[in-house]
Amino acid sequence: MRFAPVLLVAALAAAGCATSSDVKELQSQISELQDQLAQLKQTAAPKAEVQNVNQRIADQTQQLLKSNAALVAKVDQIEDRVNNAQGSVEQANYRLDQMSQQLTQAQHDIGDLKAAAAAATVPPPGTVQKGAPAAATIGPSPQPPMSVVNVAPPATGGGGEDPREVYQSAYQDYQRGNFDLAIAGFRDFLTRFPDSDLAVNAQYWIGESLYSEQKYPDALNQFDLVVQRYPKSEKAPGALYKKGMTYLAMNQRPQAIVQFQYVVHEYPDSHEASLAHDKLRELGVE
Repeated sequence: MRFAPVLLVAALAAAGCATSSDVKELQSQISELQDQLAQLKQTAAPKAEVQNVNQRIADQTQQLLKSNAALVAKVDQIEDRVNNAQGSVEQANYRLDQMSQQLTQAQHDIGDLKAAAAAATVPPPGTVQKGAPAAATIGPSPQPPMSVVNVAPPATGGGGEDPREVYQSAYQDYQRGNFDLAIAGFRDFLTRFPDSDLAVNAQYWIGESLYSEQKYPDALNQFDLVVQRYPKSEKAPGALYKKGMTYLAMNQRPQAIVQFQYVVHEYPDSHEASLAHDKLRELGVE
């Protein structure tokens, strides 16, 4: 008859997740049955009665175990629902972040196209435009009309090649995902046309290309050059924001927070400041 206390201990140990009211009630019932069993032993009760009490103890213990199992199952269901909800939220945040990056990318692309278009509309020195009034001449007799001749603009780099064409070639490589070719093209552009209005764009896209190749330390160096060399350019806030994203990709959260805060503080009216503010909120920084 020594198995009853063992059953009681096992039941109580297995009932750790049951509700306190269920546990107390079943423990009370088991305690009463054990008292009855002890009394039966003392009075030398028939063996059948003792077995009956033992069976009732076993039934109560089984009921306690079932209650515990049901409660554990409910807890597991709740945990599954919470995990599913959390996964949905994380997926939504990831999609929003991707859309924000795509929007930033599109704005950069538009800015580059505008810069290239503006550079293309400015007539190079030495060009005679059609329809321009002829300068007054002083002489004995007017000269016969001369045909308009467009003089080629002086080359600012080697080989007389148009810097816009060199830039666009490298940028098209970037858009196609040929990042190594894009990096080589932009670096060639910077070497040959360091004073071009598109130099800051070329510097920035070298950093973006390296970031796309997950060469994060090299990308950081390039974004630093954008901020250091062209702090007043439209690419400066974008370079700072990408520095923050690069630090996040490198699991360097404190450095990323500093960069996002710097964007918000130094370029509060930029689109990147809005993106940086959203990132800070995601990171739990207000």
